[in-house]
Amino acid sequence: MGRSLPERSAFEAFDSSSTYSRSFDHSPAQACEAARRALLSQGFVVGRAEADIVEARKYFQHDESHEQVEFRAVCMPQTRGEHQTVVFVNAVQDRYVLRKSNTSASLGVSALGSVSLPIGSSEDSLVKVASETLQDPEFYKRFYSVLERFLPEEIERPSKPAARARPALFPIQQYPQPSAAEPVPEQSAAGTLPEQADP
Repeated sequence: MGRSLPERSAFEAFDSSSTYSRSFDHSPAQACEAARRALLSQGFVVGRAEADIVEARKYFQHDESHEQVEFRAVCMPQTRGEHQTVVFVNAVQDRYVLRKSNTSASLGVSALGSVSLPIGSSEDSLVKVASETLQDPEFYKRFYSVLERFLPEEIERPSKPAARARPALFPIQQYPQPSAAEPVPEQSAAGTLPEQADP
């Protein structure tokens, strides 16, 4: 028998909540533009902004730790319902700490012969110690509230495709129509009389 997969139900819980998605009447381009403005208004640095996706990040410093939040919003057409756009959001928080690494170097002095003196030095570097997807519903609720403030009053509607003519079940072959004949001058019923000579 093969080994069973590790239990992940405690970490991945799929439900029907609207924590990471919200529907809007506006077009996907309008919704993503509002998401970009909402993130900029909160101090995020936008790294990617397109008609259907926005990516941004924000940095925090707490004593010895450094935190970074990466935010992504995807705007897609709605497949069901009265709304025309659904916005999916996701935020990942990375945590870094400052670590010091000791390095040593040797110094050769020619006057004393081949003598090396160790010189100690330390270098500071940020090391990632944690990464987690933010799951607080209030965090995303506040974001959607800011996004709604930047939605324009005028709603863009997709243009309807032109109606296509339905093909006939039994197509009729078209023949060229005959051209109208030139009219024939009318003649009297008695015909043309011969000319009489003068008396």
